[in-house]
Amino acid sequence: MVLSISGVVLLGIICFLFFKKDGMKLTHAVVCSLFGFFLAGSAIAPSITASTASLASLLGGIKL
Repeated sequence: MVLSISGVVLLGIICFLFFKKDGMKLTHAVVCSLFGFFLAGSAIAPSITASTASLASLLGGIKL
């Protein structure tokens, strides 16, 4: 749960920066949001969740 909220906040910040700095149009942001919403309800969503969790644990295990 913590990872998903952090990911949403991070992606929200990235979208905001794209919108303000790189000229991303509001319609592009809406389309991307709808794509993510519908992708979350698809059959591939568990695979994406597992891959994201695996990547997060890999990055979390790196010692600097």
